[in-house]
Amino acid sequence: MTVYRDRAEAGRALADRLTALIGEPGVVVLGLVRGGVPVARVVAERLGVPLDVLVVRKLGMPMAPEVAFGALGPGGVRVLNDTVARQVDSADIAEVQHREQAELDRRERIYRAGRPPLDLTDRVAVIVDDGLATGATARAAVQVARQLGARRVVVAVPVGSEQAYEMLAADADQVICAQRPPTFGAVGAYYDDFHEVSDEEVTAALTAAG
Repeated sequence: MTVYRDRAEAGRALADRLTALIGEPGVVVLGLVRGGVPVARVVAERLGVPLDVLVVRKLGMPMAPEVAFGALGPGGVRVLNDTVARQVDSADIAEVQHREQAELDRRERIYRAGRPPLDLTDRVAVIVDDGLATGATARAAVQVARQLGARRVVVAVPVGSEQAYEMLAADADQVICAQRPPTFGAVGAYYDDFHEVSDEEVTAALTAAG
């Protein structure tokens, strides 16, 4: 098991596994906010491609927020898991969606200040996070990226659980996971420095990638 010093080191290890994308037209690296952005920044630099962020908000069941009945993305994108959503009262769906939409709008305002809306039409979207525990957010991100027009969706992470990897492999066109420990704990266990990434750090990464 490898423990990364920080997210930048994890990004370097991940970039080494993505070199096949160098020179491929239309590639864009999307950091999942917030923890995925410092990883994505290094990956984008190494591949010589644009960096952007994908703001996704999971719609969690009222009594079990970790279980998603859908997800929201930029530009009014909404993905629903009908099987799960049918178990949720319509008023509860509306309340959860209202709350998560407000947070999505807040983050979009901060991160997209002066930047055009995210358009993935005919792009190769490389979705990067700092790790996969359940994989629910990354799965939502894959669905959102497709609705935003991506022609190919790759999920790339430095570490993840076997279950999350297998789930995403069924949804994404490709999943690159640098390590899949047989017994997976929390993502933070695979980092020496796993501080909570701030809005300011995300904004600084985007400005630097400019």
